[in-house]
Amino acid sequence: MKVLVTGASGMLGGAVAALMVGRSYSVRTFQRRGSRVAGAQDVFGDLTDPAAVEQAVAGVDGIIHLAAKVSFSGEENEFHRVNVLGTASLLEAARAAGAQRFIYVSSPSVAHVGRSLAGAGAEPADPHGARGAYARTKAQAERLALTADDGRMAVAAIRPHVVWGPGDTQLVERVIARAHAGRLPLLSGGTAMVDTTYVDNAASAIAAAYERIEHIRGLALVVTNGEPRPIGELLARICAAGGAPEPRWSIPGWLGRAAGSVVETLWRRSTADGEPPMTRFLAEQLSTAHWFDQRRTRELLNWTPEVGLDEGFKRLAAHYGNTR
Repeated sequence: MKVLVTGASGMLGGAVAALMVGRSYSVRTFQRRGSRVAGAQDVFGDLTDPAAVEQAVAGVDGIIHLAAKVSFSGEENEFHRVNVLGTASLLEAARAAGAQRFIYVSSPSVAHVGRSLAGAGAEPADPHGARGAYARTKAQAERLALTADDGRMAVAAIRPHVVWGPGDTQLVERVIARAHAGRLPLLSGGTAMVDTTYVDNAASAIAAAYERIEHIRGLALVVTNGEPRPIGELLARICAAGGAPEPRWSIPGWLGRAAGSVVETLWRRSTADGEPPMTRFLAEQLSTAHWFDQRRTRELLNWTPEVGLDEGFKRLAAHYGNTR
């Protein structure tokens, strides 16, 4: 079978593409720069370019869609352009090309409205209540994808939660950089319980979803390692693996959330580049529990994670050369 993987230049997309190559699929990737995945055919383009999307989907049997605009801040219309309109364009092209399978890689943030989630399932995506432009537009796109499930094309959504591993620029490198700069506080003492997903586990769950699409079509499933830990412990272990000092100071969660809102507003009005040091969404993620019941996910996918947290942190430390 020929499968298209979008967003394969990212850590998770690259891992998924490499895994599918290893399972003897004919893999084509679609993104704006090279995937560096051995054995895959790269097609370059933008999700919002219909001609490029049409070229990417030509002749494929199925699609695994990971490409997205991911950021804690930014203009909502840009998130909408890539995450919503880009997904809509890909769905339309996939149907026209006769693709039979479509896995939309989403995020648990689509159903997180700022309250703690403890042992939760995959609640419905909420484009209005989700926090931040990224989460809101991912929620809209997930809804679009799932409503496209019909007799011709089977569609399902997989929501990997807080994916990390060697080469991760979204979480790991930001944590380490902020720790070195002394700008990594704990919120509410770092006691909120959070589950995460090692990248190899996220990739294997997505591959399992693709292969078991008939068992999960029309559904959204959250994927995690199933090992919730206090977020202070997780941050400390990332710092230790990267040779950075552990966070030593804490601020109340309510103060972090209020400060995040102010900083985010001021950042939008300024000419500063990059990410603001804090946003309300980030403060909520650092101060509220979010871990998930994995029993249904594992049963439907016939899947269990192979890399535990301890092994994952060993691999992360080896990546940074901290093997003591």
